[in-house]
This record gives sequence, C-alpha cells and structure tokens, in this order.
Amino acid sequence: MSLIIGLTGGIGSGKTTAAKFFTALGADVVDTDAIAHELTQPEGNAIAAIRRNFAEKYITAEGALNRKEMRSLVFSNDSARRELEAILHPLIRAEVARRAAAFSAPYGMIVVPLLLETGGYHEMIQRVLVVDCNEKSQIARTVARTGVAEQTVHAIMATQFARKERLQQADDVIANDADLPHVRRQVEALHRKYLALANKG
Repeated sequence: MSLIIGLTGGIGSGKTTAAKFFTALGADVVDTDAIAHELTQPEGNAIAAIRRNFAEKYITAEGALNRKEMRSLVFSNDSARRELEAILHPLIRAEVARRAAAFSAPYGMIVVPLLLETGGYHEMIQRVLVVDCNEKSQIARTVARTGVAEQTVHAIMATQFARKERLQQADDVIANDADLPHVRRQVEALHRKYLALANKG
C-alpha cells in the first residue's frame, strides 16, 4: 500500500459521512473512533486498565465504558483526559497498524479526529484530508447526533485545532456546508485523484 490518506476534521464536521462515501467507492478505511468503541465495550481490551485507573462509576453495569460519565470528566479535567488517552491511544494505534497492513485497495484511509493535534500517525500517512464546515454547523450537528449539551461540545472543540489551523495543514479539503450530494461529488473527485496518485506510486 503506497498511498494512505489521513482523514480528519473537527467534531460534527462530517468525517464519518465522507468515510462512508470513500468506502462505497472501494477505498480501504479504518476509523479510530470505531476502534475506540470496540476497545471500551464489555470485555474490550481497554476496560481493565480504565477500571484500575478510574472510579467504578465510569464502567457500566454491563462492563463497558460509561461514555456519558467519562465525557463529563475528561472535558473538565485535563489530567483525566491525558490519563484516558494514555490508555487508549497505544491500543488504537496498534490496531490501526494491524488493519492498515492488510489494506488491499489502491489507496487506504485512516480516520483520526485528532490527527493534526497529536501528530501520532504522520509516519503512516502520505496526505491529510480535512472535512470542513463552519463552527455553528459543527455544534448543531453534534448536539442533534449525540444529545450532549452545547457547553460540552464547546469544551470538546477547545481540545481541537481551530478551523483555520486545520485548513492550513490540509493537503485536500472537503467542504461540508451544503448537502450530501455536494459532499459525494467532492469525494468522487478526490477518489479519482487518489487513484491517479496511487498508480503513480
């Protein structure tokens, strides 16, 4: 696999939607959020360490991560956020590397919300694709999708790069301020571009 794209964007920007369109076109896609969910399900590989490092209220009766409680903690406590990241990030990274090694399409894609902020995947990727939208849309979409309070969304956004900073580091951009067909057309154009780049490689 010569061409791997890092797909990123702020919360609520539409990363998952774009990734689904790329998958439908035949790209190999691995999503770090999906891996994090797997790791924090009952019997997930991260649960034992989370239970050791945090209070029992952060684990549900079924043995999964209590996402609501943990979200409230980590976005009001930087130390707790770093502690959780120290547990999750190495496990996520190892699984991403395992799955990326099995990519068979002409190009692959790794979806990482904090790709630019952490710099943790730069040696795996050749290009950065940012899904972009205005902050008002980010907030509205996140509240509608997750039901979290707007204040919490602002706290999450505060841990991410500002829109301008993300765009400055992007090799490619998908604008997600219109409708889904508009996103799909941009994905299709980038798909053709990435196939051509992969063939050159």
